[in-house]
Amino acid sequence: MPSGSWGVTARTPQPCPSDTKALLYGGARTKSNRHPWRCDDGPVTAQQTALTDRSPADLAAFAEEARAAYDALAAQGLSLDLTRGKPAPEQLDLADGLMGLPTTTHDSAGTDVRNYGGLAGLADLRSIFAELLGVPTAQLVASGNSSLVLMREVLTDLWIKGGPTSERPWGREEKVRFLCPSPGYDRHFTLLEWFGIEMVAVPQTDEGPDVDAIERLVAEDPTVKGMWVVPTYANPTGTVVSQRVADRLGGMATAAPDFTILWDNAYALHHLTEDEVASADLLSAATAAGHAERVVMFASTSKISWAGAGVGFLAGSPTTVEWYLHHLGKGAIGPDKVNHLRHAQLFGDAQGVRDHMAKHRDLVAPKFAEVDRVLGERLGGLGVAEWTRPLGGYFVSVDVLPGTASRVIALAKDAGVALTPAGSAFPYGQDPDDTNIRLAPTFPSLPSVVEAMEAFCTCVRLAAAEKLAG
Repeated sequence: MPSGSWGVTARTPQPCPSDTKALLYGGARTKSNRHPWRCDDGPVTAQQTALTDRSPADLAAFAEEARAAYDALAAQGLSLDLTRGKPAPEQLDLADGLMGLPTTTHDSAGTDVRNYGGLAGLADLRSIFAELLGVPTAQLVASGNSSLVLMREVLTDLWIKGGPTSERPWGREEKVRFLCPSPGYDRHFTLLEWFGIEMVAVPQTDEGPDVDAIERLVAEDPTVKGMWVVPTYANPTGTVVSQRVADRLGGMATAAPDFTILWDNAYALHHLTEDEVASADLLSAATAAGHAERVVMFASTSKISWAGAGVGFLAGSPTTVEWYLHHLGKGAIGPDKVNHLRHAQLFGDAQGVRDHMAKHRDLVAPKFAEVDRVLGERLGGLGVAEWTRPLGGYFVSVDVLPGTASRVIALAKDAGVALTPAGSAFPYGQDPDDTNIRLAPTFPSLPSVVEAMEAFCTCVRLAAAEKLAG
């Protein structure tokens, strides 16, 4: 990527530079421990001084200007959407070679992909993604197009049958609780709520989930049976779990013998810079500590090839994989090996996947750059918002003034800009500070991203002015 383009060449998300205005809310509080690498460092000019530092008259003038700008925005009749992290059509086009594949009916081992069998998936494809995910091929299962389905299947098996180290099925326990790093992935929380599993929010740090808090909770409470982790470019914060944190998660003492970490590595290959962050190796850490069955890893090609016709993956210890396939075999004979073979032929090898993802980066990184530019120009220095600068993934996480996220989203909706509902990134949809907003800039065109971000900032400015003037 050319010098000066989107992203910084660093291995983990970095704090704002010390010479920029990094305090949130005009210095009223320090940066949230949920997002220690957030920035609020747009150009600080006479017009962009912190609202809390302005006189009542200046604040009233800003509020009047913000209301006029919003009224003009609402009159435009926009129809823009920043709600879901979907690949853009141009990204999907990158995998259109799948339409002419596979060119054979047999894989390299002579397996007829048209027939039944091969519950673990096609070895040709598994070997490619085993290298990329850092697991042995024998410990990787290739399945259908959705890793979310694999997560539901694992939770269902744990609930009905129990895991490899369970004393009884989870459904027979008096209470089951799950740790949920927050802000986090709303679909993870939806699954837990559907099962009736109690969710316990734990904060994010710049190295991943707060492992100090996690160690205390799991050591004392046998009802805490598991936790979610998105280890690389987390949804929505862009957090990258350090190997230090992974080592502690893999080796910590737990009151529940069957404590399980669902390691959703959905964005492991979705880099926004040429400096590609390597995922922490939790499976090896847990195995070395004698807790090999603690980890179930998930990944997919949903945002690599075609979202609606990709391949989901599950990995774990040999015992965990055997446990999963044993239960899967009660209701399945084999996956879509034709789809596996065409993916294997499209990519060829692990380097082929990396080259393919570089093309994704060329399409996606400019959109993230524009998000950061507009946020900096419109909100920088006002002390009313801070945001992440992720090195990969699909989202930008924004914290606005406490108590105004819902208002920002309502204003945007009325102006024709759809945003993810406030609180979506928290268990039960409840953000205790009503401050977090997730932005998903990948699907819209680049001009639409700019237009949507300009509108978003107009709404943030008005909501902040209302809050402070009120």
